[in-house]
Amino acid sequence: MQIVINGEPTRTGAQTLGELCAALGFSDAKVATAVNGNFVAKRNRDEVRLAENDSIEIVTPRQGG
Repeated sequence: MQIVINGEPTRTGAQTLGELCAALGFSDAKVATAVNGNFVAKRNRDEVRLAENDSIEIVTPRQGG
C-alpha cells in the first residue's frame, strides 16, 4: 500500500503501525509516532491498522542546546 512517512511517499506491506516501525528499524527505539495527525503511544502501535494514503510521522529525540 502507498502511505506517506515524514512527508515522503512510501510503499509498504506493513498492516499496522507496529509492523511499520519494526520494518524501519524502530521497534525498540524511543520514537514518537502519529497517524494522520493523531499521536499513537508505543503500547498501541500494534493495534493501529494502516490504510492507503495514511500520513505517518515518526520523530526521534535529539540532543542539543
